[in-house]
Amino acid sequence: MILKKIIGLTLAILLLVTGCGEKSGEDVVKSVSDKVSESTSYNLKGNMEIYANEETFTYSIEVDFLKDNFYKVKMVNQTNNHEQVILRNNDAVYVITPSLNKSFKFQSEWPENSSQAYILASILSDINNDSSKTIEEVDGSYVVKSVVNYPNNPDLAYQKTTMDKDGNLKKNEIYNEKDELKMKVTFTSIDYKASLKEEDFALEQYITEDTEENTNTKEETNTDNNEENTPNNQENNSTTEDKSDTDCEGETCKEEETDNGACEGDSCTEETGSIENILYPLYVPSNTYLSSSDKVDTDVGDRIILTFAGDKNFVLVEEAATVAEEFEIIPVYGDPLIVNDTIGALGANSLSWTKDNISYYLTGTDLSTEELLTIGESIGYNNQTVSLEK
Repeated sequence: MILKKIIGLTLAILLLVTGCGEKSGEDVVKSVSDKVSESTSYNLKGNMEIYANEETFTYSIEVDFLKDNFYKVKMVNQTNNHEQVILRNNDAVYVITPSLNKSFKFQSEWPENSSQAYILASILSDINNDSSKTIEEVDGSYVVKSVVNYPNNPDLAYQKTTMDKDGNLKKNEIYNEKDELKMKVTFTSIDYKASLKEEDFALEQYITEDTEENTNTKEETNTDNNEENTPNNQENNSTTEDKSDTDCEGETCKEEETDNGACEGDSCTEETGSIENILYPLYVPSNTYLSSSDKVDTDVGDRIILTFAGDKNFVLVEEAATVAEEFEIIPVYGDPLIVNDTIGALGANSLSWTKDNISYYLTGTDLSTEELLTIGESIGYNNQTVSLEK
């Protein structure tokens, strides 16, 4: 009788242990979803790799979130240490380049209008909204495969999200329709109780005291229409600086000193940007050709205007980058998006970005969004360049 009781008790314990044991894949997905939905403030750190044109671009990434819809995404390119920030607050969405003292300003629904590989709510939304998702156990973790929605890049088809059995997100991988890995985000830490405040998402933290009072004036002078923004007003990066000396004497030199230059002794210098080589896109739509190439000298440096004609007319402008002396806000219609190793601005018929000390502005009413991105992403990688000295 005692033996039967012992056996019964043992079986009960085994059943209890089994019932409270390892979570299923569905349980883990629900656990992660609950963590994200219940979090009013989180901080995420990790690394992101983007694979394009046989190149790999690596960023360190940090994401701050505050309910409702406050976001701050800091990306630092690990090759050149170039930092950019996507900031969303009650005013607008901004793409800030601190080293240039400039920012794009969007009236955009980002990040809700597209899948985002590093935004937790986006990842879980794609998973939970996909009734055909699959969950597979791999190396002691669960890998969830679900469709994604990138309207500006329809080639991106699905994601594979890895979660350990304790309900921790480990990585998120984005694949195209050919099952090629295009993007990978590896999560190193996630704090679901970050205690962030609204002031942590203020634009003013990127504006120095000397330039803050001039910001509104700068913004008012910029047009609200991205099509009317000249390339000189687009986001720029640091660039090669030319210093052209002009002979002057004594007080005359001091009187000629401007915001763009400096005087020492009997010589005045003015800093301007130069472009040493023209970069051409590796991809051009069929039955389209380069019809003209013009160099223009502007007050701040060189500007190259490449005009393409044929079935798909478009213009590509390459301009030496400059650093704004006062914090500059450039209003644009469109959305922020990653163009290989930088964050650019996508408009209805235009794409602007900065890479390797050159700012680019690509526009063409004949081009689809996919063609804009394909042309833009083909510039500057293993390209044949033509020296301006020739």
